[in-house]
Amino acid sequence: MSGVLRDAVWAALDTVLDPELDESITSLEFVQSCTVSDEAEGAVATVRLRLPTFFCSPNFSWLMVADAYDAVSAVPGVARVDIALVDHFVAEVINQGVAARAGFVAAFPGEAVEELDDLRASFIRKAALAGQERVARPLVNAGATPEELAAMRLGQVPWSPDLDRLRVRRAQIGLPPGDDAPLLLHPDGEAVTAAQVPLHLRRARLTGVSIEANGGTCRDLLAQRYAATS
Repeated sequence: MSGVLRDAVWAALDTVLDPELDESITSLEFVQSCTVSDEAEGAVATVRLRLPTFFCSPNFSWLMVADAYDAVSAVPGVARVDIALVDHFVAEVINQGVAARAGFVAAFPGEAVEELDDLRASFIRKAALAGQERVARPLVNAGATPEELAAMRLGQVPWSPDLDRLRVRRAQIGLPPGDDAPLLLHPDGEAVTAAQVPLHLRRARLTGVSIEANGGTCRDLLAQRYAATS
């Protein structure tokens, strides 16, 4: 049973994203270990997270640890969650704050002035913008014109994992994700006009390249940091 439950815990961790990179912490190999044990109180999920550097941003680190705690806590059959960040300069503060459900401001008194909802939303907006270009790229390669792209609705776009991802990101920030929604939207929800399509897609592409480059850097740093233990 614990093996089945561990698979469920791992699947829950796969839904947790690095907010800056818009990638799962499992695919980024930020999960150092994941075990499920049978204790007197029930099944206990123990997860250890690691990051590319000792000084990774406390903001992003907090979001990943807190999101992992929430995701694993929601797995049916898990009685208790023990999630901790290791090898990080404020790991103890983050781990204690997340375990106590204290909130970011309470965990960092005198340093943090607000919770991280706005920060999270800003990165989701970037991911949603980059996602538009990924979905539109095959259409452009197939010869779609700016006029056709400006008029296109999500329901007219061939299915792809990128399309599903775009719908999810839009829903997370309150932009329309349904079949009737325009494929191309400005961050404020206004539809992109045909004249604006080329510049809009260039901006979206640059945003995506930046996210991908940061992801590559993080992977390289993580591999170097833990080369001796991999």
